[in-house]
Amino acid sequence: MEINGVSHDEQIRYDALPISPEVLQALAQKGYEIATPIQGGAIPYLMDWKDVVAKAPTGTGKTFAFGIPILEHIDVDSDAVQALILAPTRELAIQIRDELRDLCTFLHGVRSVCLYGGQPIEKQIKQLKSKPQIVVATPGRLMDHQKRHTVRLDKVETVVLDEADRMLDMGFIDDVTKILDSMPHRRNLGLFSATISREVMDISWVYQRDPVEITVRPVAENRPDIQQYSILLSDRSQKFDTLLGLLQGGGYERAIAFCNTKNMTDRLAARLQQCGISAQPIHGDIPQKNREKTLSTFREGKLRVLVATDVAARGLDIDDVDAVFNYDVPDEHEYYIHRIGRTGRAKKHGVSYTFVGTITEEIKLNEIIRSQKFNVQMLKYDEDGCLMPVEQ
Repeated sequence: MEINGVSHDEQIRYDALPISPEVLQALAQKGYEIATPIQGGAIPYLMDWKDVVAKAPTGTGKTFAFGIPILEHIDVDSDAVQALILAPTRELAIQIRDELRDLCTFLHGVRSVCLYGGQPIEKQIKQLKSKPQIVVATPGRLMDHQKRHTVRLDKVETVVLDEADRMLDMGFIDDVTKILDSMPHRRNLGLFSATISREVMDISWVYQRDPVEITVRPVAENRPDIQQYSILLSDRSQKFDTLLGLLQGGGYERAIAFCNTKNMTDRLAARLQQCGISAQPIHGDIPQKNREKTLSTFREGKLRVLVATDVAARGLDIDDVDAVFNYDVPDEHEYYIHRIGRTGRAKKHGVSYTFVGTITEEIKLNEIIRSQKFNVQMLKYDEDGCLMPVEQ
């Protein structure tokens, strides 16, 4: 980990940080004693109301890094919204809200609400009447509530943008700036992301004051333990049989298969179902209620394969995904990182397979490997139809 360019390698225990006994008890109940590097770096500065720009790989505990200081700062006797967390997707917003509630197991009087599109706004208006001190929201839905005057942010002190690069890349930059401009008493701003884009830096330059820059590089101790494979196929038609063979032969009980389009996601899930494999699609056109049900079923281990577009690549906190399949090579380098980051979490070993059926896909994958310096083992079918390593 680097803080303002200076390397820090020491491990930090949670009980060595300025954390209340109630939150420490919640962490202990989950079996956590040692803070991850991003947590050990960010928590003290956010506790001191410093602005923070934090860059860390997926799955390194960013939610607790900003969530713990927020909880420690909350005045439980106040009915005002004191902290705002913005997330790019509904799934991530819900996950953040759930993790904060876990941290509040022994911390009474803290109320939070999650605001996102795809859910009736009337239900959220009713929840806001409970006077939450923490709001977790997607930018568009929060703007809807501001226009209706159903939420007040004039007392907000801490703001966090989680997956900031993704949020700004999705076109939310105007909404984000309007939201930031509407909070006159903001004391600190945290920008958390796996990559720091130019748009993120623009927000930092305008809205932060001497931010502390924390970088956790994807070195061995922080990079998830993921064995990466690419499979060279003669054409796209081989992809389904290859997936089926790996699912049946590899013994993977919980897997995610990523596709680039909603149509392909639906088709692949249907074909897997026809072969007797429990699978469900998840993408932006599926109603939010159905998506939440599918994710819940998958987390409970009652669904073997989640077939998803990149809407599901971020914000899924599922610690025991056995394998990730890139049925389609992703269009963006960051998508690849976030896709494979769904496995190998919580210090467990994971595996990812990327199917390469065209020259275009081969070029795209080679660019990803080269830019990210990944070690990807190439496989190819031999004359007997067995997958064999390719010498490189």
